[in-house]
Amino acid sequence: MEQINVSSIFKLLETGKPLIHQITNNVTINDCANATLAIGASPVMATSLEEVEAMAGLADGLVINFGTITSSMYESMVRAGKAANRKGIPVVFDPVGVGATSFRTQRAMDFLKEVKVDIVRGNGTEVLALIGGKANTRGVDAGELSLASADLAKLAAEKLNAIVVISGKQDHISDGTRVAEIDNGDIWLTSVTGTGCMTTALIASCAGVTKDYFSAAVVGMGVMSLAGERAKGRMKEGEGIGTFKVKLMDEIFLMDDSVWEREVQLR
Repeated sequence: MEQINVSSIFKLLETGKPLIHQITNNVTINDCANATLAIGASPVMATSLEEVEAMAGLADGLVINFGTITSSMYESMVRAGKAANRKGIPVVFDPVGVGATSFRTQRAMDFLKEVKVDIVRGNGTEVLALIGGKANTRGVDAGELSLASADLAKLAAEKLNAIVVISGKQDHISDGTRVAEIDNGDIWLTSVTGTGCMTTALIASCAGVTKDYFSAAVVGMGVMSLAGERAKGRMKEGEGIGTFKVKLMDEIFLMDDSVWEREVQLR
């Protein structure tokens, strides 16, 4: 694995404060905004058809998250995506629930035809559905895969011409040639709504300060996985998932390049 620009990305986040425009999941919008702030970026959550192009034109990165997609929201996503493409800022796509319903899946396929996506972050079944495969899925939850996550990430990156990040027990990131694996995290991350959406926001924040989108994806994914692991390690007897969520946000806020490079299990 060649060098990942961890220190550079953290330094640029601190000095640049990138503006990340997010058309995201209504269930998790507050958490996504707070995660963006915690990593050192600035969130804006504009969705109106009348302003999304202008807002994307001001931003350093764009998140498109299908969590609570509607027909009108989809139009806003396309307009914002095209504006981001014109400006040359990264578009980070989170295909939440793709594969679960025909509406959601077809809109994802349409979006990929309309907008150049730079990074895709999802679970294995969402990514598999995005490239035309079939997988067992339950709403937005991951199901069983017919191939290994690392192989799927590489295949999807080739087909989509984008960096692909697959979250799971081990996280895999690929640009179609390289495949990075992160072996951190904790099962409790799956018991907090929005950790995937927050991860996408973190990745977009990192991508907003560099053109090295592979490094940005690795760093952003590593922040969430390591923050979850560290948060769980700080739990005391009698504390539960509510405390874990607070500690998770604290760990994102406290993360720096030295902690990341020392503790992220990257290979």
